[in-house]
Amino acid sequence: MKTTVEISDTLLREARRLAAREGVTLRALVERGLHRVLAETEQRAPFKLRRASFKGKGLQAELEGASWDTLRDLAYKDRGA
Repeated sequence: MKTTVEISDTLLREARRLAAREGVTLRALVERGLHRVLAETEQRAPFKLRRASFKGKGLQAELEGASWDTLRDLAYKDRGA
């Protein structure tokens, strides 16, 4: 399949030099690069958020409606922050 890709002149010159040094076509070099990128992407495990819950009774009644600043100050109380 034919397609058009716009790349910088500098990158194209470097790619052509590399292809010439290796004795391959520019097309082969581009395909090799695309195969590598696709293989890397497939090997990465998808991000999975770890379970970070804890046992407790939820928000305490006396803190209902408290500001974020108040909650943060209580969370870091006596921790040197």
